[in-house]
Amino acid sequence: MLQLDTAGCRALEKLRSGGDFPSPWRGMAELERAADEGVARFLEERWKVSLELGGGFLLNELIDRALRTSDVEHMDDRHLPEKERLALVRALDRQNGMMRLYPRYVDILRPLIEDIAARNSRKARLLELACGSGGLSFALAEEISKGVLPAEITGSDIVPAFIDAGNALAREKNLPVSFRVLDAFDMQLVDGEKFDLIVISQSLHHFTPGQLAVMIAHAATQASTAFVGIDGYRSTLLACGVPLIAALQGIPAFAQDGFTSARKFYSEMELDLIAGIATGRHEHAVTCSWPLSVVTIKFN
Repeated sequence: MLQLDTAGCRALEKLRSGGDFPSPWRGMAELERAADEGVARFLEERWKVSLELGGGFLLNELIDRALRTSDVEHMDDRHLPEKERLALVRALDRQNGMMRLYPRYVDILRPLIEDIAARNSRKARLLELACGSGGLSFALAEEISKGVLPAEITGSDIVPAFIDAGNALAREKNLPVSFRVLDAFDMQLVDGEKFDLIVISQSLHHFTPGQLAVMIAHAATQASTAFVGIDGYRSTLLACGVPLIAALQGIPAFAQDGFTSARKFYSEMELDLIAGIATGRHEHAVTCSWPLSVVTIKFN
């Protein structure tokens, strides 16, 4: 439920038969607009198809529409003091640890990392975007320290407090990972700095379709091999379950963020559409690894 594959496929067929979908773009401003408009047109056409199909198809569409929101999570509120935002991302880190999600993320990335290392006869260079408190970067670094993952890890976020906390914890734990401030929409890397793989986890829904498309397009210029995005699977089960689990920590703002996030997860068809608009190709895959959706875009 909430993936709406049947209605979605028919909606895409109708849109593409018109010959003007998705809109062409040149430059990042046009790309952002094209992705935002493309997803909006898709959702509107899916609504029309669901009306035609009726029954359970229409019921699912109505539930999806009732749940959708553009509300901003507290942890994304730039007016909130960084100390409070850091407390929220640390709460998310604890939740991920409790749910054993980081080992799942590592397992998803491991085959790609090992393939890159084998083909290049060196460690794979990985950049994590929007890393928050650095949970995934630390999980990868722990595997590196065990000698079972051939990689070099850099975590990044736009919030300086997250980066300072990440670097401090890396020194404390003596783990091979570093953190740096980086704008995911304008990746100005140090001269000569190269990455093989750019990853973002649990944050796709924090960005509009246009912002996500711009991020992917920038990643294509900075990563030699691939971009991988991991996020929650859009479903009514997670829409109910995520806020309930978040509420266990007794932090009202975090519980509310859990409910908001689960309502904003992208369907796999939306992720496929955004990736296609951003790259102009269909050389990507969107897969379900319950309770996760994974989009993998290969550049070479």
